Amino acid sequence: MRLKLVIFDLDGTVVENNYDWPAIKEELGVKSGSILAYLDSLPEPERSQKYAILERHERIQTEKAALKKGIREFLQWLSWSGIRTALVTNNNLENTTLLLQKFQLNFGLVLTRESGLRKPAGAPFMAVMKTFEVQPDETVVVGDTSYDLLAAKEAGISQIFILKSPMTPENLEGARLVCSFEEIKEWLASRLTAI
Repeated sequence: MRLKLVIFDLDGTVVENNYDWPAIKEELGVKSGSILAYLDSLPEPERSQKYAILERHERIQTEKAALKKGIREFLQWLSWSGIRTALVTNNNLENTTLLLQKFQLNFGLVLTRESGLRKPAGAPFMAVMKTFEVQPDETVVVGDTSYDLLAAKEAGISQIFILKSPMTPENLEGARLVCSFEEIKEWLASRLTAI
């Protein structure tokens, strides 16, 4: 395979945190679907009030976040291999910037929810591929939830790695479930052709 780009999720992928999404959804009154889509559908001032609740949870998790084991080495290997990287997160720009500065991480492109392009839609991944002028078959996605899988599929990306955790859903058809970045590296290295 020709690999030119790896797109990463942030929370639960690049950094470890402990969101209790079911409890947060309950507190916000989200019955089903995406929290952000639900919040965006609300009239003001309810929308701003509930966004403030979400942002409070996000800030707490940002402050507690730890770097995921093996991510720094994996990013170095990608850089040495000439493979570009991007970060696509539904988190906000402020938290994302804090985390990237805290852990001194760099990505070729960073898209946060302020871009208006949000997972589980494929639009953020398509925008990244367009920016880097790469095709879906030259792209890999690394995430930790079904949103990463759904977005990748909609964008036409078939190489999808989901890092397993206690929160990983059972039915993630079309994704390769992995336990570590080393496992992803070994799998990719054995299949890479000239870049």
